[in-house]
Amino acid sequence: MADFGNDGGLWTARLVGASAGAAVSLIYLLPKSRREAGCRFFTGLACGLVFGGPAGLWIAVRLGIAGYLGPAEVLLTGSAAASLSAWWGLGVLARMAERMRGDTPR
Repeated sequence: MADFGNDGGLWTARLVGASAGAAVSLIYLLPKSRREAGCRFFTGLACGLVFGGPAGLWIAVRLGIAGYLGPAEVLLTGSAAASLSAWWGLGVLARMAERMRGDTPR
């Protein structure tokens, strides 16, 4: 089991990975407003920081490369993946809710 303590370098890897995941998501699903962009970015950042460790371990074990990666690489990868997934998911849900709200008679 990997040791993801409170080392400053590991927190930096989490923060960089989460930020990168949220930033890359902008390319795939552009926000319609600044508010939507801010909400989705900070949600992605929070999810990347919180779920970066477990997501990184899951990815590394699934790919069979866990023994070749250090803790910083696992956290960077996991944080980016968790952030990207959360940002994308929130964007899709927001668009679906908007469509449903627009389809109902007023």
